[in-house]
Amino acid sequence: MHSAHLTVDPHFTVGKIQRQLFGGFVEHLGRHVYDGIHEPGHPRADADGFRTDVVELVRELGVSTIRYPGGNFVSGFKWEDSVGPVAERPRRLDLAWHSTETNEVGLHEFQTWLDKVGSELMLAVNLGTRGTQEAIDLLEYTNIASGTALSQRRIDNGRTDPFGVTMWCLGNEMDGPWQLGHRSADDYGKIASRTAKAMRQLDPDIELVVCGSSSAAMPTFGEWERVVLTHTYEDVDYISCHAYYEETDGDLGSFLASSVDMDRFIESVVATADHVKAVLRSDKTINISFDEWNVWYLSRFRNVDKIEGVDNWPIAPRLLEDVYSVADAVVFGNLMISLLRHADRVTSASLAQLVNVIAPIMTEPGGPAWRQSTFFPFSITSRLAQGEALRLELKTPTYETAEYGEVPLVDAVATHDGDTKRSALFLVNRSQDQSVELTVDIRALGDVSVLEQHTLSDADVYAKNTLNDRERVGVDSTPNHEIVDGTITVVLPPVSWSALALG
Repeated sequence: MHSAHLTVDPHFTVGKIQRQLFGGFVEHLGRHVYDGIHEPGHPRADADGFRTDVVELVRELGVSTIRYPGGNFVSGFKWEDSVGPVAERPRRLDLAWHSTETNEVGLHEFQTWLDKVGSELMLAVNLGTRGTQEAIDLLEYTNIASGTALSQRRIDNGRTDPFGVTMWCLGNEMDGPWQLGHRSADDYGKIASRTAKAMRQLDPDIELVVCGSSSAAMPTFGEWERVVLTHTYEDVDYISCHAYYEETDGDLGSFLASSVDMDRFIESVVATADHVKAVLRSDKTINISFDEWNVWYLSRFRNVDKIEGVDNWPIAPRLLEDVYSVADAVVFGNLMISLLRHADRVTSASLAQLVNVIAPIMTEPGGPAWRQSTFFPFSITSRLAQGEALRLELKTPTYETAEYGEVPLVDAVATHDGDTKRSALFLVNRSQDQSVELTVDIRALGDVSVLEQHTLSDADVYAKNTLNDRERVGVDSTPNHEIVDGTITVVLPPVSWSALALG
């Protein structure tokens, strides 16, 4: 058995944990909206056609702000199609995912669903095939109380009160050749700046997210951020990061260390933003909206699931329906550790996505909804991580990976709420064959006990929850620790994610 040591001290803080860090993402993609959150003929559908079993699971997941309606989808989206009488809404071809969009669920319906799950709306505007005018039209429609043509149109469509959307994304992944209307950093920076200025003239209190690179692997990464922020630094509040991870070529060791890459990604973007700040001699600090992150087996989509054909435009096809394993969930939980570890600069994040599409929640038409393995780290972390993230002293063995070189065997983050005196530890053991005995010095926390302990692990690291075995994977909440003289000793199983609540 390996051994590791961790010291937790509430005086050494990283930054305040914003609830927006536990955001989600809903895109009109595959069966996410139709047959996912919305299935009028389902036995558990409510009067609005939304599945109440899904509503309950999303509420349990604990998502705060939800980014909508894309994603790649937004770059061909006409927001006007999604409002007004449903029977009169046009069907459109969605070029992003080679599907047909019925617009049965639009802006008003989605807000109704958000009210049911208790989350806030984060809207993306189309800067791919549209521009500044359409963005400020949408802002006027959503946020102006009355007295204008567009606000009256909203009222006539059934919503008297404004939506009051505070957070807006200026397009999506505009550096990607796959993106409708994609462009150079210089061209995008200019239109993003113009649009941001116009939107703030209408509503100066909104928060704006400018597109960073769609991946740290993009050839323009770093330079894209520098050029875009040079144009937009004083106009926006956030720059976005997107990252997805998958196990490739059977290299489980590198996959388990995926958060090492996320850490480097975040720190590179922070360094670039701060460089632009220095060059511009600005007093303002740009933070990160990590508004797409997850485990995603993108290679499967490229090789198997991709829809093609000029006459083949299905409605709500089964796309990107990854089935997640224990190993996937451990990596997923470790990515959440990375986000918390950078809470001083990552102040908003969106898990991509929520239902059916690379999602923690799965559904079957007319049938059940169930939790994937990745559901558990998100729901537990979003509930327990309160207050501030702490800077830790961690001593751990290391191991060698093909992708990232030498990496820590154990990864960890801690949080502490000074008001409630509650703390939480989130821990990962990346060893594939040995447990780790972790000792945690908690003397600086005072006289505390372990209120909850949860561990996700399995002898079969590729075990999954499926339609036919929906509870194969879960968390073990059996206490597995002891406290002696201000030190917790806990055994972390191989390939495991754990959480402890202290108070």
